[in-house]
Amino acid sequence: MFWGGYTEIVASPEIQIVSNQDGEPTAVIVPIELWREIESERETAYLLKSEAMKRRLREAKQRQDGLSIEAVVEKLGI
Repeated sequence: MFWGGYTEIVASPEIQIVSNQDGEPTAVIVPIELWREIESERETAYLLKSEAMKRRLREAKQRQDGLSIEAVVEKLGI
C-alpha cells in the first residue's frame, strides 16, 4: 500500500513497519496491548534508574498491609 510518500510493509500479522519512498523504515504500527506493555516496561526501567525508587518499589512489593480492590471499592462506594 502506498500513500503520501510512505509505504506500508507488513512485518508480521500484528506489527507493521512504515517506510518512506526509499524503503527506509520510518515508523512502526503495533497493537495497543503491545504498546501498553512496552510503555509499562519503559516506565519500570525509568523508575529503576533511581536507587531510592528501587528501594521504594521493593518495599511496596513486600508490603502485605494494603487494602484489597474489593475493600477499596466498598470504602469509596463505587
